[in-house]
Amino acid sequence: MDSFHHLEQLEDGKRKAVRAKQAVADLKRLIEDQTQRIKEEEEIKRKRLENLEKIRSSQAVLNKLDEIKTNYFRLVTSQDYQKRGFELEKVLYDLFELFDLDPKASFRNIGEQIDGAFSLEGTDYLFEAKWRNQLSDSSDLDSFVGKINRKLDNTLGLFLSINGFSEDAVKIHSVSRSTILLMDGTDLMAVLENQIDFVSLIIRKRRHAAQTGNIYLKSSEVV
Repeated sequence: MDSFHHLEQLEDGKRKAVRAKQAVADLKRLIEDQTQRIKEEEEIKRKRLENLEKIRSSQAVLNKLDEIKTNYFRLVTSQDYQKRGFELEKVLYDLFELFDLDPKASFRNIGEQIDGAFSLEGTDYLFEAKWRNQLSDSSDLDSFVGKINRKLDNTLGLFLSINGFSEDAVKIHSVSRSTILLMDGTDLMAVLENQIDFVSLIIRKRRHAAQTGNIYLKSSEVV
């Protein structure tokens, strides 16, 4: 719409025509920006699916995935629990690297330890891993959320607890706008056995959390 002569015939018509022209221009700019964002998101999605297909069909990648799985199975029977936790971080680092997620190894900020970090579709994720006999509880998640909240707004967190999480912990952190996603040993095995690729799993978890508030979508509900 580029003609506003009909408004000019009204009382105070010139001012109304100018305001209408500006409103239409603003709307046009908004639609163009939205259209561009949609195109960019579709291109990102296309490239991601293309890369994932290459990953899933590459024998070299499958061989590396088997190697990571073998290293993980070695940890399952380990009796050195402290070393097992450290080696688990290395397993996940290798997994992040395999899926081209620009991983960062364990590092220490002032007064706090971060198990690792990676990037996915423009979002930075901090990573935390726990491998204990008991379920991870709300205090574990509270501590991790505190680390996330001290970073930039675009930062999220992925908490891996091999033996899962207490029901109360999941409920408490699912009722408000959460900044973390939860993953357990079953999820990890689904990735290592190539039932679902790691990137798709995290994207599905994030989308489910955004839509429902539930931060603990399990791989069995996806594959």
